[in-house]
Amino acid sequence: MVYFITGGSRGIGASIVLEAIRRGHNVAFTYLGRKEKAREVEEKAQELRPGCKCRAYRMDVRDPTEVDRVGEQILEDFEDVHVVVNNAAINRDNIAVSMTDEEWHDVLATNLHGPFYVCRFFLSTMLANRFGRIINISSVSASGATGQINYATSKAGLSGLTKSLAKEYGRKGITANLVIPGFFDTEMTRETMSEESKFFWHKYCPVRRVGEVDELSKVIAFLASEDATFVNGAELTVTGGLDYAP
Repeated sequence: MVYFITGGSRGIGASIVLEAIRRGHNVAFTYLGRKEKAREVEEKAQELRPGCKCRAYRMDVRDPTEVDRVGEQILEDFEDVHVVVNNAAINRDNIAVSMTDEEWHDVLATNLHGPFYVCRFFLSTMLANRFGRIINISSVSASGATGQINYATSKAGLSGLTKSLAKEYGRKGITANLVIPGFFDTEMTRETMSEESKFFWHKYCPVRRVGEVDELSKVIAFLASEDATFVNGAELTVTGGLDYAP
């Protein structure tokens, strides 16, 4: 199968890319500003499975014209796409009363509008194949998070997007599911998560630790597989048992 993964140059995205490569699939993935990181992922893919097809593309998911242009190039290069993983996301934290229009719109455009543009483009290919797997990456912040009203809103919106796709296209052999990660050890969380939030997670998470990215990428590989044919419209939490943010 061919995977298309947004935001695949680091962290969870890179782990999803490499897990797909390990399992024998070909992968197209996107990055925005980290070209060198993307090249490192391509190199790691070749080390894991020499001769595999793994290629990075620069794409801004906020721009529907660019999504269509890059999507066309990927279909030309790979001939098909069977699995779409919407992973690209940003945060611009602020309390509601101080949040700027730019902080609000940037997060919504990347985290919610982008996945819609991507799904809209690749649905035609999936419909022609009568097969497809759409996997959207949400967050426990979707239920509300202090200082992240824009991020929480964008991730909550993915629930409606995913469930609507599941209902519209399930009969066509296309499933859509939502993965809700908790706190995973990534470059993004190390850079942006407050010490208070980290303490909260370690104290209250039932398994008493943060997640490792390969634990999440294996869940996504399952949802993309033939074993998950009857899993559609699901919201799967991968949180160690702590399903909310402070």
